[in-house]
Amino acid sequence: MWRRSLSLRTKLQTLKRQPLAAHSRFLSSAALTAEEQEMLNEPREAMDYDVLLVGAGPASLAAAIRMKQLSAEKGTDLSVCVVEKGAEVGSHIVSGNVFEPRALDELLPDWKDLGAPLDTPVTKDKFLLLTEDKSLGLPHFLLPREEHNEGNYIISLSKFVRWMGEQAEEAGVEIYPGFSASEVLYREDGSVGGIATRDVGVGKDGKPKGTFARGMELRARVTLFGEGCRGSCSEEVMEKFNLREGVQPQTYGIGVKEVWRIPKEKHQAGLVQHTLGWPLQQSLMDKTFGGSFMYHMEEDLVQIGVVVGLDYENPYINPYEEFQRFKTHPAIRKYLEGGECIQYGARCLNEGGYHAIPKLTFPGGGLIGCSAGFLNGVKIKGTHTAMKSGMLAAEAAYEALTATGAEPVAETAEINPEEPAIDISSYEAAVEDSWIAEELKARSGTNHNHDQPAHLRIKPEHTEVPSKESFPVYAGPEQRFCPARVYEYTDGSEANGVPQLVINAQNCVHCKCCSIKMPKEYINWTVPEGGGGPA
Repeated sequence: MWRRSLSLRTKLQTLKRQPLAAHSRFLSSAALTAEEQEMLNEPREAMDYDVLLVGAGPASLAAAIRMKQLSAEKGTDLSVCVVEKGAEVGSHIVSGNVFEPRALDELLPDWKDLGAPLDTPVTKDKFLLLTEDKSLGLPHFLLPREEHNEGNYIISLSKFVRWMGEQAEEAGVEIYPGFSASEVLYREDGSVGGIATRDVGVGKDGKPKGTFARGMELRARVTLFGEGCRGSCSEEVMEKFNLREGVQPQTYGIGVKEVWRIPKEKHQAGLVQHTLGWPLQQSLMDKTFGGSFMYHMEEDLVQIGVVVGLDYENPYINPYEEFQRFKTHPAIRKYLEGGECIQYGARCLNEGGYHAIPKLTFPGGGLIGCSAGFLNGVKIKGTHTAMKSGMLAAEAAYEALTATGAEPVAETAEINPEEPAIDISSYEAAVEDSWIAEELKARSGTNHNHDQPAHLRIKPEHTEVPSKESFPVYAGPEQRFCPARVYEYTDGSEANGVPQLVINAQNCVHCKCCSIKMPKEYINWTVPEGGGGPA
């Protein structure tokens, strides 16, 4: 058995493999000497694993922990590796974070005894509408229930992720910070076979310097990408496997954040405050979208930031300067005066929601967390959904890996090159059947009794409109204009290749758009039982 206690560098000195195919990202080699070209193109050293996770964020670490839990529960140990580009776990995590512990309760029910750094329970929610020099507070009862944070915690996400990393390592996961995944590796059959880390010690001219060290190959039977929003490897596999086909375009925001230490008398531990309006929306005609947050943590610390939607039209907008203006507002300045900024960061985030989530799996792996876009924009939260996605992916991967009957890499230290690509497509269905989909789709609180006649009915004279006109002529517009995904079309596999309309009447939010916008107005919108519908 391979000695897993050896350091990674020692392993790489003792194990060499033939490299998989990868995309070269080097500069032109025209000016390189033969010796330099040989250095840059020499075969990489490699390590094999059962499961490789790219990025040590909440999704990847939850997946890694869950994988080791399953190994212990079911008796087949699988080797699990996490690679992280930051110098240490948590060093590249940027988030103002109000944490919902739902997924953590499932993953590690004894998290309090394990010392999870959830130190500041939310004590108060405030929501302000800002003009240039005034603020209007909304009463708590007017806030959507998704904005109510009872039972949640204000946390340092980087500290929490470091703690998760410790739990993963104690479970037997190998975590290697300081290694950037720069290339996706593909097997001969086109499936994903792992990643290659970036060469170090290459000059601006593309030539190896005296400190040059070749990158390494981390190869795996299953590779899960949890790089966060716009991860380079994640974007590559989405394009290669056309994972965004049939979904809405993703939309993005940029979050600019600082951590302040403020005077003790101004600090209100547990206060969660969000704002809309000034400085981003200075009038009803202003198309720039965004908002702010301020979270009072422990030890007189405050997380404060602004999120600006990246679909803004004004090319002169500077998100950082908008953030600086925001801090001058009287409702904000009163907390910061006399304090000091001790940390700054910025990060893009996915804002597209459920309908912008791509296909989650491909031959040899899948997407988890914010690489896929599981942020719940209404709740202004995404850590709990990211963690749950990682847990579901781990369960699907464990089932698929053990179903092959092949010896795990944990026993052999080598991947069997004859093994077919692992298919974890059950992860897709698991997400759809989980509270992730329920939460992202059912923000309205809609509820209908399933055991009643459908209140959305195709008019008898228009029964063929969906299959013969709406879908073939207009590509099924009801799939897009309906805000609650009531109308979906199958892939046609069960009806001689003709997509069939499926009506999910229980999702209906009673907007009645379908009664107006349907081709030939083929839907008859009738009332359901009293008491059903949006809450």
